Amino acid sequence: MTGEISALSDPKAMRALAHPARLAILQRLGSHGSATATEVAEGAGITPSAASYHLRMLAKYGFVEDAPPRGDGRERLWKSAERKFSVGIEPEDQPEVRAAKQMLIEAFRRAANEEAERALQTIEREPDDWRDAITFGRHRIRVDARELAGLNREIEKLIEPYLVRNRTAEAAPEGARVSEVQVNLFPTPPRTKPGLPTEDHGFPGVRREGDISDTSEE
Repeated sequence: MTGEISALSDPKAMRALAHPARLAILQRLGSHGSATATEVAEGAGITPSAASYHLRMLAKYGFVEDAPPRGDGRERLWKSAERKFSVGIEPEDQPEVRAAKQMLIEAFRRAANEEAERALQTIEREPDDWRDAITFGRHRIRVDARELAGLNREIEKLIEPYLVRNRTAEAAPEGARVSEVQVNLFPTPPRTKPGLPTEDHGFPGVRREGDISDTSEE
């Protein structure tokens, strides 16, 4: 695998990927290697026929590809494509591109949050050593943009040797498990201050002057 990272910009490809089942399938292939549609279906919570459809859609946009056959070769195997990609919203993005990027980033975040929630719900069943190693951390730091970008590069450099694509099960210590690292680096946006109450007393269906309950961008 090369170290090149391709930036996604095709709205159709991003919308195709922004589907919970497809993200789950891609995660399964990336973590555990090649698999059939039946094998990825269970983890994604869908039927094998639905998994086959989603795999074909992922293949259409270059996210997965055929894997070498095993056994008698009668089952079709899939694997993650040999590529890394990133998604970033740019000022010059056209509205359709920006909307697709926003949708995909939100889908990524939902999937990450759900994975963390699943880990939290089962933490009491973990052995002591694993339970002690699990961390849900949150820190406030004071940095400029250059330092924040540099911190991200340092974190990626630290994680790189442990990535499942770089470390096989055979090369890992006995008892190693597929685990997850979630990294979010961003400047904290200012909190919107609530408007002063008016004579409508905030009754439903009445929009007050200066109402800021909807802070979404057009």
